[in-house]
This record gives sequence, C-alpha cells and structure tokens, in this order.
Amino acid sequence: MAFKIYTKTGDKGKTSLIGGTKVPKSDIRIDAYGTVDELNSYIGLVNDYMSDPDTKILLKEIQDRLFTIGAALACDPDKETKMKIPDLHEADILLLENSIDKMNEDLPVMKSFILPGGHVAVSTCHIARCVCRRTERLCVGMQEQEMFIEPLVLKYINRLSDYLFVLSRWVGQQLGVDEIPWQPRV
Repeated sequence: MAFKIYTKTGDKGKTSLIGGTKVPKSDIRIDAYGTVDELNSYIGLVNDYMSDPDTKILLKEIQDRLFTIGAALACDPDKETKMKIPDLHEADILLLENSIDKMNEDLPVMKSFILPGGHVAVSTCHIARCVCRRTERLCVGMQEQEMFIEPLVLKYINRLSDYLFVLSRWVGQQLGVDEIPWQPRV
C-alpha cells in the first residue's frame, strides 16, 4: 500500500522543521522555504519553454540547488539531524556567473529599463526572477532576526535572480522578440 500524502499533523497550523522542532506555519523560515519551492516550480515552467539543451540542463541543476536550499532552510539550526543535508558550493555560484557572462556576450548593451513581456517565455523568466527576489528578501529577513542562514544561500539566490534577468533577455533574443524599453511618462 502506498503511503498517504496527508498526515493531519499540520491541521492546527503547526509544522515540524527537520530536527523535529514544531513551529507555526506562518514562521518566516517556513515562508522562506515555501517561497523557494514556489521559485523551483517557476524554474520548471521556464524550463518547459526552453529549447536550448544547455539551458535546459542548467535549469535542472538550478532546481536541484533550490531543493538543497529548501532543505537547509527547513533545518532547525540548533538541532543535529540524522539526515545528511546537501550543501551549496562556491562552484554553484560560478556556474551561474559563467552562464550570465556567456549570454551577455550575445546581448546588446541595455540603454533603459526593460518591461517584462513580448513572449510567454520571456515573461515567465521575469516572474521567476521576481519570486527569486522575494526569496532573497525573506532570507535577509531571517538574517535580520538573527536566524542562522548559510551565507552561500544568500549569495546563490542573489546571483540566480541576475541569471534569470539575463536569461529573459537572451531567450527573447533567441526568439526574435524585441525588448520593451520602459518609457517613463514625464
């Protein structure tokens, strides 16, 4: 018999961190790793729109790193866990930076802010970027509340939002979609 997806343990608004500590579902730590999960879902959607095989491979790797980040955020930092939690490496950030640099070689210099849009793939990259920035704000909020957060997590999330912005531009270029410059009303 397959296990049931529902446990009923959260019916009163509490959940457990890895390590067993019970916290309210409104806890900033839960919000942070829930937002990482949302981001991961959007990265999956971005990947569904991609045709470039190298980009698809990198996006799958990003999804794996986001699971790593989610697991790290779900741990009670004050308790030892029996689970082996994967970790991030500086090389994960370098991979994003190298990809950003490679895509930027093909892109024109930006002369204005760019509005999201022009193609569903471009817009989806921008949505993922916005969710990534929200993730970053939540992680910084944890840090400001003196909750432990691995410094590489913040660095990776920051770089990932940069990657998603450049990816949106690069995808648009690959699709032959003109960027939409912001023209402020003055």
